[in-house]
Amino acid sequence: MALVAALRRLAHVKLRDYSPRMAAVTSSVWLTGQRSFTSRTQCLRSDNKVTVNFINRDGEKITVKGSPGDSLLDIVINEDLDFDGFGACEGTLACSTCHLIFDEDVYKNLGPVTDEEMDMLDLAYGLTDTSRLGCQICLTKSMEGMVARVPESVADIRQSKDGSS
Repeated sequence: MALVAALRRLAHVKLRDYSPRMAAVTSSVWLTGQRSFTSRTQCLRSDNKVTVNFINRDGEKITVKGSPGDSLLDIVINEDLDFDGFGACEGTLACSTCHLIFDEDVYKNLGPVTDEEMDMLDLAYGLTDTSRLGCQICLTKSMEGMVARVPESVADIRQSKDGSS
């Protein structure tokens, strides 16, 4: 309770507006000085790590680990991977900048595609039959070692027609 009271005083938050989830996020930021990105897709989390291989736009293979339940967008953000324009809407299904391409055998095991995801995928450059949005793919142990390719370009409305921001 002392932590809650201290955080309330620091943030000037009224008790009725305060939630346990906010306490965990606020105390984590306050103690570590770092924010952790979590997309809108909420999945169960675990301490077991899953290896994911990303192939970036230059063809470079980048191997990272994430927890089961993390979305692929979470991993890109949390590992500070430099994929230009990736995740512009922060996982709210309002863009297609986290578009990834998978091998067919991996794609078949990713789970169903929602109508909302299909609508956003229609806006993606380089769309393939095995395209998905990274914000909608949550890691499971069965995805160990999977490969996700970042398309050569991205549809990002924040950029002007000449490619500048």
